[in-house]
Amino acid sequence: MYDWANSAAQCTIVTAVFPLFFSSIAAGGLEPVIATQRFAWVTTLGVTIAAVLGPILGVLADYRGLRKTLLGICVAAGASATAAMIFIDDGEWIFASVLFLISNVALATSFVFYDSLLPHVARPHEMDRVSTSGYALGYIGGGLLLAVNLAWILKPSFWGLPGTVAAIKLSFASVAIWWVAFSLPLFRRVPELPVVRGPADGVAFSLLRQTWATFLSLRQYRQASWLLLAFLLYNDGIQTMIKMAAVYGAEIGIGMNAQIAAFIVVQFVGVPCSFLFGALADRIGAKPSLYLAIAVYMVIALIGYGMTTTWEFFLLAVMVGTVQGGAQALSRSIFARVIPAERSTEYFGFFSVFEKIAGIVGPLLFGAAATLTGSSRPAVLVLVVFFVLGGVALSRVNVAEGEREARAGA
Repeated sequence: MYDWANSAAQCTIVTAVFPLFFSSIAAGGLEPVIATQRFAWVTTLGVTIAAVLGPILGVLADYRGLRKTLLGICVAAGASATAAMIFIDDGEWIFASVLFLISNVALATSFVFYDSLLPHVARPHEMDRVSTSGYALGYIGGGLLLAVNLAWILKPSFWGLPGTVAAIKLSFASVAIWWVAFSLPLFRRVPELPVVRGPADGVAFSLLRQTWATFLSLRQYRQASWLLLAFLLYNDGIQTMIKMAAVYGAEIGIGMNAQIAAFIVVQFVGVPCSFLFGALADRIGAKPSLYLAIAVYMVIALIGYGMTTTWEFFLLAVMVGTVQGGAQALSRSIFARVIPAERSTEYFGFFSVFEKIAGIVGPLLFGAAATLTGSSRPAVLVLVVFFVLGGVALSRVNVAEGEREARAGA
């Protein structure tokens, strides 16, 4: 249910509606390429902050038994910033950037604590199916609310709203309520995990020392280390597509309504395809299934480089929907199998770091391309390189050996 809850923020705030609102309203007085550049910079800052916080808070969560407490703080902060977006007016791109920064950091950091619960609520042979099912539910939840938001935005008068801007702001408020309401089942039903016995010296020193020790211990888990490297590379392409699709589409002339409709297509195509990737992983293995997803992403990047029309944008939306949930869910479940379960939050803190680093490089690439060439197209083509290198690194991962390493280090 937390996948269901947070996907509303992923869809409406991170991907579909807020980036367009930022470009057309909050940064409405700026040139489109400048709006793209500034959104890329604030996105980069957000994921950098989340990357720094992830490992430290992961150690704190394990050693103080605060996983659910810290997750609750993230939900409260993120939902509050999202709700405050209704106060953004024309040209207030700095205010909009601050609220987006808080919401995005809270959302990204919450995954450290949420993902670390996976090995505690599913047995090893269930992790692929549970992880992909979570993503499928996320697609349903995020897609349902995004569809409602689109109905408000397309026909504001039908719903008694004074205009499109009011409808967009109502969608921000709905995300905040959705995020909080559907997080409640996790807080009510999932127990806090046992406290990991840690050092007894000062809290701040202990956190820094143990964070460094956890990083060094990754050498003991070679398969986890290779997976992190592979994930860093291919996820750079995935995260860049997620974060920059809306502003890139706006830059090449794809309208707001068409973009939101395409993002809804991604959500509902992703529902059955996420379940299918879970079934495929059961049949041929998680790693071969992940190779398939990476190959499809390479094709998406090639088509995206030359994209000029709305129908091409919809074609790419369908293709992304087929693989996005599977790629991310299987990455999560494979990693959960090759780390010690009792210290999962610590290691998922570093999983979060590698995910966030991927989210830094891609938007930076877009910002640099927009600045140097006046177009973001060159950055799209470079994404193919990240997918190729990620596939090469993934070939070095031996999942069965990683499971043995995790058991030996427990």
